[in-house]
Amino acid sequence: MKALALALAVALAACAPTAKAPEAPLGRAESGLEQVPVTITSSTGTHRFIAEVARSPDEQKRGMMFRESIAPDRAMIFPYDPPEPTSFWMENTLIPLDIIFIRPGGTIARIATAVPLSQEMVPSGEPVSAVLEIAGGRAAQLGVKAGDRVKW
Repeated sequence: MKALALALAVALAACAPTAKAPEAPLGRAESGLEQVPVTITSSTGTHRFIAEVARSPDEQKRGMMFRESIAPDRAMIFPYDPPEPTSFWMENTLIPLDIIFIRPGGTIARIATAVPLSQEMVPSGEPVSAVLEIAGGRAAQLGVKAGDRVKW
């Protein structure tokens, strides 16, 4: 009887998932862009965002131009495959944004708070695999810093 119970327990354990499945896209935003969950893990906790994905060159060029607001839990992510050095500017962007440059390993390389409507280039400083834009000042408010981990 004990042998049967042990065999059943082993069989059930073998069928159980060993890792959490990746989260699925969250559908499309009003902009038409795909939305995905993004998590930043820092010394102050885990911070969750819903990010629009700007994949194509046209989507990346437009970014958050002409938007009048962004909710504290919303973002836009710009993936780069392969990783590359990049720069952002805020022409036609009406709201302040924190620009978070993400290394290929998922750690934050640097964070810059960009000035609305500025044509000053904000460089990554190194090759990055993604850039995350969130509401200006939000990274400091949450205690997010270079070296923290981003997952999306």
